[in-house]
Amino acid sequence: MIFRSHPYDSITTKEAIKVQLELRRKTVFPPLGKETRIVTGVDVSIKGGVAKAALVSLTCPQLLIVDTATACRRVSFPYVPGLLAFREIPAILDAVERMKVTTDLLMVDGQGLAHPRRFGLACHLGVILGLPTIGCAKSRLIGEYREPGEEKGSRTPLTDKGETIGTVFRSRTSVKPLFISSGHMIDLESAVNQVLGCLTRYRLPEPTREAHKASKLKMD
Repeated sequence: MIFRSHPYDSITTKEAIKVQLELRRKTVFPPLGKETRIVTGVDVSIKGGVAKAALVSLTCPQLLIVDTATACRRVSFPYVPGLLAFREIPAILDAVERMKVTTDLLMVDGQGLAHPRRFGLACHLGVILGLPTIGCAKSRLIGEYREPGEEKGSRTPLTDKGETIGTVFRSRTSVKPLFISSGHMIDLESAVNQVLGCLTRYRLPEPTREAHKASKLKMD
């Protein structure tokens, strides 16, 4: 794994964008070539200037929790849409270092390719950690789409400037859809299938649902 390959503090907005554009060249999106046995959900909550990252690892296809790792760190980068990775990744990397299992896949509560520079949090994490990574966001950042059907499993393309950047996916009948995009080392079809395989009776797939819950616990 590659940790802290560039600074996350003492960096300007202009420099952060340059980092994104440089790292973006490293992203690849092949079909997922191996069986996923462990998938790890990633989420971050920020409160009072402190970020709490949670990584929850589950078995596939049983969806049994086998590891939970959390970490808190004071946020040093300002809130800038499209640059949220620079606020969240330092805490995520601290949590990664506390993981007790080896994961096959990261499922991130955030964007992957569905980002103005095609380099959201899921892409960023995938590149610096060298892991297949999926962006599974609760809301749209950019792009246009036609509302999918109301039935669970319905989907439509998310496009921007004529490019398909993700899938709008109905994970539960008659609830708001999810916005799925590739992060790194996985194509869009494989990403959607991985999310589908992690669904139970909730809107969110189990990895990010459990990570969201863990990130909301009382700060350490």
